[in-house]
Amino acid sequence: MTTNSYSVVGGGISGLTAAYRLRVAVGDDANITLFEPAAKLGGILRTEQVGGRPMDLGAEAFVLRRAEMPALLAELGLSDRQLGTTGARPLLYSQRRLHPLPAGTVVGIPSSSVSVAGLVDDATVARIDAEPDRPIDWRPGSDTATAELVCERFGEQTVARSVDPLLSGVYAGSAATIGLRAAAPTVAAALDRGATSLTDASRQGLPPATGAPVFGALDGGFRVLVDELAARARVSWVCAAVDRLEFGERGWMLRDDTGAHWDADAVILAVPAPRLAGLLDGVAAQSCAAARRIVSASSVVVALAVPGDTAFPECSGVLVATGETLRGKAITLSSRKWEMPGELAFLRVSFGRFGDDLAVTATDRELLVWAAEDLATVFGLRVEPVDARVQRWIDAMPQYGPGHAAVVAELLDGLPPTLAVAGSFLDGIGVPACVGAAGKAAERVIRATEGSGTEVAR
Repeated sequence: MTTNSYSVVGGGISGLTAAYRLRVAVGDDANITLFEPAAKLGGILRTEQVGGRPMDLGAEAFVLRRAEMPALLAELGLSDRQLGTTGARPLLYSQRRLHPLPAGTVVGIPSSSVSVAGLVDDATVARIDAEPDRPIDWRPGSDTATAELVCERFGEQTVARSVDPLLSGVYAGSAATIGLRAAAPTVAAALDRGATSLTDASRQGLPPATGAPVFGALDGGFRVLVDELAARARVSWVCAAVDRLEFGERGWMLRDDTGAHWDADAVILAVPAPRLAGLLDGVAAQSCAAARRIVSASSVVVALAVPGDTAFPECSGVLVATGETLRGKAITLSSRKWEMPGELAFLRVSFGRFGDDLAVTATDRELLVWAAEDLATVFGLRVEPVDARVQRWIDAMPQYGPGHAAVVAELLDGLPPTLAVAGSFLDGIGVPACVGAAGKAAERVIRATEGSGTEVAR
């Protein structure tokens, strides 16, 4: 019997999960090769030592309302490493002062004027109050930039001071670059069902108030998950980038950047959309064209360890409204958010939004200076770092623009059966979504190569 050979391109969470799912499904009766040019696996899951303890410098949390991560951790025997938040809430910096993060909103879209009272002016409050009396023009199944709809219904201040800060934190974008169906799917669904106003749709779309933590993390950082997936996947790791994919005698031929050629029966491409488009060129024209329509943003994380007695407020961090003089877009007080006792306090300052080149052009020194200035402006504190790390993520944040789901459907529909894709550009930018998409990619190529309908767990 011929042994099947699988290649996975990309060693981030998507590639590692896909390789692990392949190994679980096929056992040792297959060759799995993983291509990743970086010195470390994990992609945007990057755990480094800061101030003598592990700290995540990319994604630092996962949403608990999605089942993929708790299920995967249980499967890997890592459930006891899962952390919950302390319950500290974030604040919002707008108009040169701190505000409570608006309650009763869906990604900042208010369900009533009470949600944003004190954050926007009286005229905006009155506009939100009057909004239910205005007919809303919505075609079921349609999509629009979040900013376009929210601004038309609630005004520019609601976008800049309530919606933008949350979407900037998730996507490194803004309400102008993210479609409503991606930003607030429950709101879009309520409009599809006939909600009579955006206020009504937001009210219907509010998540149930369970009191349970929204986010989880891992004791020891995401490195714990990355290492476990790599060990269980038992891949042959080629420390090189694939720069060419072609149809080959066996199925596929991959050429890496050293000039070496590799054969595979099936391939999973788990790389960012900009790289994906180049690899699909010549083998899947429709998918390549769709991938080119997905644009990405870059961001930077500055991780700091500071004296433990630094007088930060009792909050989990600060999101920054659009139009402020700060350089950063968010501050995470990690020690407050995850309860990290010790002689040092840990925090992260995030920079970079879609459309700027700060992540590429700013020096490490500039970023450290800007972080200190922002902390002084927001908290009135002079922070003296004991240790610091700067981590850049270039083109790592896909923008889910209006109609993104249709673009993804076009991309997937154009793939040959033994070629699959996985990554944060598909149906969710967070770690759980990447885990789920990787499972689907593995299932697809196994069915294509073995024709057995093998079910791959997700």
